[in-house]
Amino acid sequence: MPETPEGLLARLGALGIETRTVRHAPVFTVAENRELRGGLPGGHSKNLFLKPAKGDGPFLLAVLDEGRKVSVNALARAAGAGRVEMAPAEALRAALGVEPGSVTPFGLVNAAPGSVRTVIDAGLLRDHEWVHFHPLVNSMTTAIRPADLLRALETFGHSTSLLDLPGGGPG
Repeated sequence: MPETPEGLLARLGALGIETRTVRHAPVFTVAENRELRGGLPGGHSKNLFLKPAKGDGPFLLAVLDEGRKVSVNALARAAGAGRVEMAPAEALRAALGVEPGSVTPFGLVNAAPGSVRTVIDAGLLRDHEWVHFHPLVNSMTTAIRPADLLRALETFGHSTSLLDLPGGGPG
């Protein structure tokens, strides 16, 4: 059974990680998120769950600054991955335990070690004191400090690569 948002937040609390969570209407796009977030200062992301275009191999979870404009092919090259494509909803549910519209690095709490390779836009973590992600559902947003996010993912059994992506920044 996948972890619940409450279970995830309890795990983070047990690690001594400070978070701030707000509830809101479900959001499915970056634009909807911008409209709802109001006073949530810090970095906000868009998250892509990708699969190898051919053959087997781990999925690729890309966590990007919400304003980052980069092609999926350029992203895959920067990550050292082969050709990739969007993973189907069934794969997202099976690997991360979340629904489309709720892709989040917190979903790694449900993923088997080695099943998902994670890359994070280095600027997202470098440029913000707090970063925001859905805690497994898109009707909540949780703020966490970048170093604590990386520590939590490591505790969940997942290493993360930071990428300085083409283009030098969001936009």
